[in-house]
Amino acid sequence: MLEVKTPWKDSLGDLPFTLEYFQGSMSEGVEKQAAERPHFIALDFMGRTTTYREMQRHIEECARSLRTLGIRPGDVVTIAMPNCPQIVYMFYAVNMLGAIASMVHPLSSEKELEFYVNETNSVLVVTLDQFYYKFEAVRRNTQVVNIVVASISDELSLLMRAGYYITEGHKIEKIPEDAPVIRWADFMKIGRACSFNFKVHKGYDDPAVILFSGGTTGTSKGILLTNGNFNSVADMIIETNPMFRPGDKMLAAMPLFHGFGLGVCIHAMLFRGGRCLLVPRFTPKSFTNLMVKKRCNFVAGVPTLYEAMLRIPGLEGADLSALKGVYSGGDSLSVELKKKLDTFLYDHGASIQVREGYGATETVTACCLTPPHMHKEGSIGLPFPDTYFKIVKPNTDEELPYGKEGEILVSGPMIMREYLGHPEETAQTLRKHADGLTWPYTGDLGKMDEDGFVYFLGRIKRMIVSSGYNIYPAQIENIFDSCDLVSMSCCIGVPDDYRMHRIKVFVVPAAGVEPSKATKDAILQYASKRIAKYAMPKDIEFRAELPKTKVGKVAYRVLEEEEAAKRGETQQGTARN
Repeated sequence: MLEVKTPWKDSLGDLPFTLEYFQGSMSEGVEKQAAERPHFIALDFMGRTTTYREMQRHIEECARSLRTLGIRPGDVVTIAMPNCPQIVYMFYAVNMLGAIASMVHPLSSEKELEFYVNETNSVLVVTLDQFYYKFEAVRRNTQVVNIVVASISDELSLLMRAGYYITEGHKIEKIPEDAPVIRWADFMKIGRACSFNFKVHKGYDDPAVILFSGGTTGTSKGILLTNGNFNSVADMIIETNPMFRPGDKMLAAMPLFHGFGLGVCIHAMLFRGGRCLLVPRFTPKSFTNLMVKKRCNFVAGVPTLYEAMLRIPGLEGADLSALKGVYSGGDSLSVELKKKLDTFLYDHGASIQVREGYGATETVTACCLTPPHMHKEGSIGLPFPDTYFKIVKPNTDEELPYGKEGEILVSGPMIMREYLGHPEETAQTLRKHADGLTWPYTGDLGKMDEDGFVYFLGRIKRMIVSSGYNIYPAQIENIFDSCDLVSMSCCIGVPDDYRMHRIKVFVVPAAGVEPSKATKDAILQYASKRIAKYAMPKDIEFRAELPKTKVGKVAYRVLEEEEAAKRGETQQGTARN
């Protein structure tokens, strides 16, 4: 392993390269904060605040109720909710029982939700009223015993509740009174019957969370993460941000089914006494308004979010002087966008620049971050303390020298336990080298300079990133190919100024099927029921045939090159005009 200098220490003074990590569970770490800072605000949600003492009480009430429903250590509970107080209570309550929280996107299609529940053998689902019918539609195909249904209105003041019903609540299809569900208010009362000790001590190495991501084959995998994975990341984040103080406000807009939102915006903050401003329904405008109105100290987002933020009118007099940290992750931040965002921050009173991070769900979230005062153009920063990066010849253990491009490998305390139920995939990804360390093969292309700064150059795997979401073409193609109107399909990512990439699908119609608008609409309608909204292509292009490689595979790169050529011609035409 190449010797790496540690500019973190040069930049941040006495920061040690090796940290001491809390050896208990995530819920025990948060409980410790509640004992030390009971009156600090933990959650801020649509005008209503919750102190650490109140949050801890709600977590314990949830845990009692879960225990009364029969949840035991090692059981899996699927949580499919937006950013609201109930998801936080439930996440730590599940952890308090020694059970495992499977965090999934509530906007997933019915088939995706069925897959997530069955892949983890979940026995209980927690969701919002607006997503209930999707789970009920697939419930009979799973082992789910109970569905707990909450509502955004459950956590609102009376005034806000009335306003919510007028603007949003009335749009939600009402759940029948006799539906086989446990409503949130009733669920919280169930625990009153729990008279025995419900807390189960779990330690650093015990499994705690399942997050879903694509594996090396492009098939969605459940990534099993431990208490130690999350707690170590929380410590690393805080230690590399010495400007943080308990009580500081983090704008938690990133979704909690993603390691970025769960690890950075929630657990790192609550683990150290921060205040989380929960954003249940994200839009660039709501994000920006809250950042300004609440005088947030920290914000985290994907490049798409910041690109949209720069286009919002009416921010000329906005005061951003309270910001201590602005972080970008989930996709590569272009040099041009970083310059624009840095200028925007300075023009609005902020004394800091945007800092780019790098990570994967297999490492919870970020494992590399730009230091606050040592930016290098194009770099994604320095490895966190106790974290090692290695650049190797792709899919080998042959380490490359400084400046050479290769596959990025990462090792440290944040590395996942396994891909749930996929030992071969786990063995392919997690490999132990002669140095004694276990190295996940990221499938990402990068390089490292002599100062230890890492540069992300692209993805070796065939994967599309759109608005910060990882989208796997093979999954999209499988769904399109399953349609009777389709003979063959190919999915690619087309560069997009707003989303970074938009999804485009090329379709060869089935024999006898005319490539008409009616056919296109029928195919898209079929796909929309099986593909999550964020991954759903807006349009398709019919082809008589698709280009092939010498071995008969669809040559998707040829289609990517064709689209790139079209984009170039369009830009040249615009320039001439």
